[in-house]
Amino acid sequence: MSIWVILIEMAAFSAIFTAIVFFGASGDRKHSPAAIHNYPPDIQEEYFKTHERVDVSYKSKKVILTKSFGVLLFTGILLVCSLIAGAKTFWQGFLLTFGLMAWIGIYDTCFLDWVLFANLPMFRLEGTEHMDKAYHQKWFHAKGMLFPGIIFALIPAALVGWLVTLIR
Repeated sequence: MSIWVILIEMAAFSAIFTAIVFFGASGDRKHSPAAIHNYPPDIQEEYFKTHERVDVSYKSKKVILTKSFGVLLFTGILLVCSLIAGAKTFWQGFLLTFGLMAWIGIYDTCFLDWVLFANLPMFRLEGTEHMDKAYHQKWFHAKGMLFPGIIFALIPAALVGWLVTLIR
């Protein structure tokens, strides 16, 4: 597997992921339970003071459906990446996918969450615009990347590894 191919895939995956995040934060989609559950609890509480409370727990049907769709979407994207990179075994597909998922977790946390989410008005929920400190909670996002992020990364990695063995 070529390191250059992997680096290009990292850049492409970042661009695709960023587009998905911006799409999810546009219009009324950012007010859905599947989006609000990504916000720190104090922002959620402030938001629900002036808006109808919805279930934003990980057990919520909408959150489960969104996460499941994300697993399938990432599995498809990362299967293509693994095949282009030349993965031929379960472990090559698994490790490449897990590496790309770890990369996107770091990118999402350090750039999208810590820089864009914290500073761009488009990510602020209505009624929480004044909560600058709450939007700059680095530890909240880092914890999310570590757990459940690492567990979330294992699922598409295992699926891609398995699919690589079926295809090759």
